[in-house]
Amino acid sequence: MTSTEDHIAPHGRPSLSEGAAVDSALSQPGPADGARRGRGFSLRTLIVLRWLTILGQSAAILTASQGLHFPLPLWPCLIVIAVSAAVNVGAMARVRRLEASLPDGRTTALHLGFDIFQLSLLLGLTGGLENPFCLLLVAPVTIAAAALPARQAVALGLLALIAVGVLFFWSEPLPWRPGENFHLPLLYRLGMAMALVTGVVFTAGYAWRVAADAEKLELALATTQDVLQREQRLAALGGLAAAAAHELGTPLATIQVVAKELQRASAPDSDAAEDAALILQQAERCRGILAQLSRRPEGDDALYADVALKALLEEVVEPHRGFDLAFEVLVKTPPGQPAPRVRRLPEVVHGLSTLVENAADFAASTVRVQAQVDAGWIEIAILDDGPGFPSDILPRLGEPYVTSRPHGKARLALAAQIAAAASGAGRGGPETTVAPSQGGMGLGFFIARTLLERTGGVVSVGQGLPRPGAAPDGRAPLRGARVAVRWARPALEVAA
Repeated sequence: MTSTEDHIAPHGRPSLSEGAAVDSALSQPGPADGARRGRGFSLRTLIVLRWLTILGQSAAILTASQGLHFPLPLWPCLIVIAVSAAVNVGAMARVRRLEASLPDGRTTALHLGFDIFQLSLLLGLTGGLENPFCLLLVAPVTIAAAALPARQAVALGLLALIAVGVLFFWSEPLPWRPGENFHLPLLYRLGMAMALVTGVVFTAGYAWRVAADAEKLELALATTQDVLQREQRLAALGGLAAAAAHELGTPLATIQVVAKELQRASAPDSDAAEDAALILQQAERCRGILAQLSRRPEGDDALYADVALKALLEEVVEPHRGFDLAFEVLVKTPPGQPAPRVRRLPEVVHGLSTLVENAADFAASTVRVQAQVDAGWIEIAILDDGPGFPSDILPRLGEPYVTSRPHGKARLALAAQIAAAASGAGRGGPETTVAPSQGGMGLGFFIARTLLERTGGVVSVGQGLPRPGAAPDGRAPLRGARVAVRWARPALEVAA
């Protein structure tokens, strides 16, 4: 059971509707619980921000030195600013060489760390914590909290706090007007240090929380869009199925008429008569499938009746019996409790039938359909002993028009039956009904998953049955594939 059209990667919760999908997205771990989804800024954005910073620093230094005539160390300050400009020029050369336009968290962290170091050095030359521009230390940490993963944001926050501590103990005097001495008390400088620490921590925390909420909303929007797209595809497939049911009715009727004429014109025990009977049998099955596709559900439809759980499983399995496979149907309930009666929903019948058909196509000898009932859940699993899941298509499991299905067992069995009927082999044996496989368009599992999730089911996949001859100790290696659907009992069970 390895067709990509019939398997799906596990999901945490079913996307029953847009609202359920949004709830599922919002319930996922946020940035406080794991790695952040943010990846920083592109190198071009960082370059633009640094040029603006260099322009502002140069204007402040030149205004204080030339306009206000403060005795500050002009050349050391200009050298620090020139180093920042040189780093930016190197970054621009890298952009031209690598076309680095995508966001990069590591590059963003390195550039923000350099900005913190450069600003701290400039503040140390111009008064340290007495300089009112020390407030700018908060900006890089806030940006990091909003755009970077937790580890990098915390590292930049610690770097800013270390810079505050160094500036508290070491800095040049604050430049002031000539002939006047301006010294702030130690207590005031301590208050400035505490204010900076508080500003860094709380501003970064606020930015972190806002970014987390924005990411949750973005994830919820993306999930909602995905659900809407799936619903639109399913609606389109429903219209296509109705059109196919209408268009194929006439060719099937013609095939049946011609087959009946051939059967009537042939001797009762001839090869041609048996071939015509086989064609009639398969055409009648096609008409039944098309009738189900075009049927409109009504309130008193038999498909909405309640049935025993095992009877539902038997109904799902029955059309696929007939070739060299052993089908097992099991129902496990808590000790002393009977198996529940469940709703006979068309979505459940069609979805499980598709999964069983896929298992039959890929199983080596056994297909097991088992239901597990506990206090809160009903789980139906379809297991086979086939080759298992192909690793190269696992990331795309469940997508429409994605399949690796070869000519399946059912189609091979049907071909063998037709060949046997044509050659006269196997006459006199019991009549075998073969359910043809539905082809390899990659739509089977996509439709089955969507229908089952509509009813409240959670679809998951895993390994199948133990290898032959393995000890039944629960530790035997498994092979094949396992597709399980789990419902909350109220979603499927009929109330007593």
